[in-house]
Amino acid sequence: MAKHDAGGDAVAGSLRIAQVAPLYERVPPALYGGTERVVGYITEELVRRGHQVTLFASGDSVTEAELVAAAEKALRLNPDARDTLSPHVIELGQVAERAAEFDLIHCHVDYLAFPISQFAPTPTVHTMHGRLDQPEQEAVFRQFNNVPLISISDSQRQPLRHLGLNWLGTVYHGLPPDGYTFSPRGGEYLAFLGRLSPEKRPDLAIEVAKRVGLPLKIAAKVDEADRTYYEREIEPLLGDSRIELVGEIGDDDKSEFLGGARALLFPIDWPEPFGLVMIEAMACGTPVITRPMGSVPEIIESGRTGLIANTVEELVEAVKRIDSIDRATCRREFERRFTVSRMVDDYEAIYRTL
Repeated sequence: MAKHDAGGDAVAGSLRIAQVAPLYERVPPALYGGTERVVGYITEELVRRGHQVTLFASGDSVTEAELVAAAEKALRLNPDARDTLSPHVIELGQVAERAAEFDLIHCHVDYLAFPISQFAPTPTVHTMHGRLDQPEQEAVFRQFNNVPLISISDSQRQPLRHLGLNWLGTVYHGLPPDGYTFSPRGGEYLAFLGRLSPEKRPDLAIEVAKRVGLPLKIAAKVDEADRTYYEREIEPLLGDSRIELVGEIGDDDKSEFLGGARALLFPIDWPEPFGLVMIEAMACGTPVITRPMGSVPEIIESGRTGLIANTVEELVEAVKRIDSIDRATCRREFERRFTVSRMVDDYEAIYRTL
């Protein structure tokens, strides 16, 4: 593949790349939004490296790339966005119309964009950002079993390992080191950051905090799909003065929130594909107390960057031993394994194989 200057003449080196983001959040998100945040980091680093990047995303996105918008605003917080599928269909139509302009198309909308790989004249690769263990998904992957795929953890692939899919590699997410401030000491509270949903198990985080007698600060959103769960299971647990619901926070607040914590509680109960909050905590020097689900054993080295436990009793004991984890080691491991630069190095290597 070749680099093209503004006039379209080839110059050896870089590529014309389309990045296709979900439309639920802007790129980068104002608050919650892991996939859109990662797409933003990839896009801006590719631009910095001299690639010509076109970002297909919501119109309120902020980018140095060329922006093509199928929706004026991100869908999740837009009260007028009652149909979230139709903007994505429009977006994929925009990508297909311009496919011949690119050397490569990189999609982040899971299997919704699979048909592009079969009909577009341009090499197309899909990073899978979600869980792959739902029974209904298998038929989709059987139909599109040659589509080039990238996983965000090795464990993410396991539910579909029997299908012999076209995995090109695993690329762990990365964050900008200067976006997270290292906190060498931390504080005296525990932190929970994410969604208040059954699979994230905020109830376990609350129980562990109560048992060890430490304050718990919860920075989280409640999706409408999880509203009943929140009102029935979590809201009654918030009466304790040591349990503080902070609400959603943005990137500007994460260093203070995570860096000020003694540990991040991440007691998930589902096959987490990656878990961006784990490396956000590591970037701040904050160790992670978690359970061995999904990608966790790939991201956290128990005894070094956090502690992995199963039961409530084991999680409680982990909190009591958390001072054995060196916070400087957490930051060093983040810088070694989970930066934007390393992530885009990996993606560029895959791009060139296509």
